[in-house]
Amino acid sequence: MKQVQIQWPNGSSTQAVVGSDWLEAARQAGFSIPTGCLGGSCGACEIEVNGNTVRACIATVPASKSGAIEVELSSDPYW
Repeated sequence: MKQVQIQWPNGSSTQAVVGSDWLEAARQAGFSIPTGCLGGSCGACEIEVNGNTVRACIATVPASKSGAIEVELSSDPYW
């Protein structure tokens, strides 16, 4: 199984299997991603993955040519 290095917003860094669930990868890293509907509708779980916004509840950890991913929490003026 191919793994990727994830740099979390809290400064920690962990490995995750490519294709794994974002919420599970965050949980294993001890990082909390806010959630709402858990179905992709509300946007509470939006994170930025290497500058691209994804909804963590319905997205998976992508492969990366560099082998590393940087995650930031998206800021939503409505939340």
